[in-house]
Amino acid sequence: MFEFIGGYWWLVFPLFGVLASLGSAWERGARRRHRRRLEVLHAKAELKAAQAAARGRPVTGPIPQQADSTAAQTTSVAAAPSQLERLFAAHDDVTARWLEYELDVAKLIAYPAMSDGRQPLTAAFLRARKVADGLRPPNARTKLTSEQLSEYRNAVTDYEVAFDVAERDARRIKDSGFTDVERKRLDTAKQLLTVAIDQAATPAERQLAYKRVREELDGLISLSDEAIVVLEKQVGHELTAGPTATGPEPAAPAAEPKPRAMPVPEPEAMPARPSAGANAPHGTWPVPSRGADTAPGRITRPKPRP
Repeated sequence: MFEFIGGYWWLVFPLFGVLASLGSAWERGARRRHRRRLEVLHAKAELKAAQAAARGRPVTGPIPQQADSTAAQTTSVAAAPSQLERLFAAHDDVTARWLEYELDVAKLIAYPAMSDGRQPLTAAFLRARKVADGLRPPNARTKLTSEQLSEYRNAVTDYEVAFDVAERDARRIKDSGFTDVERKRLDTAKQLLTVAIDQAATPAERQLAYKRVREELDGLISLSDEAIVVLEKQVGHELTAGPTATGPEPAAPAAEPKPRAMPVPEPEAMPARPSAGANAPHGTWPVPSRGADTAPGRITRPKPRP
């Protein structure tokens, strides 16, 4: 066995080329099958739209024959408001379904392919959305030619079909395009997201969980500015929600009456001291002497006479 492999090792290169050609052929076949499927869905949608238009505009008399078919194609006709309104409703419905993935971070984590323009089906959906938005009339009473109306109807149908196909594919593959380490980061972000919007958690826990969610998703999923704004509003609402959020604020307590100031009695006037020239009463108490030969404040007694 090893001798055979050692002698015919050069067969690896042609076998590699054969396998590569088989893989490319399989991929081309898958694309053709997908294209045919879109064509079938497109045809069914056109048939349904034609039947709905026929039910909305019943024919009550004979159809007049037009002599010039070219003039009939270019003649401006006012489309029935009900028909344009139905197309507007279908257009808005697909856009709302797409925004659920674009603005909901939990859905972005669960189905990241819906926000990844590198996916072929997601890219096809985004192109169909751009075409439908470009062909949409300003309002339901806009006068359109038959060609313009048909073109917008086809664009809305392509928009619906492309979204359905991209959504089914995103739900099928989920996060299989990531590595094991990246999938663990996505699971961590999903768990932290539940904490960030959980009212039972403390404000500090919710703020920390929100920051961790942004860190875990960095480099894995690109969040749009609108999705970040919606997430911050959810976290901020949970942080500000409280007992006063659903009811009127309690009335401020009445101010306590200030105590009345008590009058302070004025001090009584001290009696006036007698002047130095007045005659002091005779007594036995010694008189302090402030002569030059004695220290200040020293008491001297009179000497007895012989």
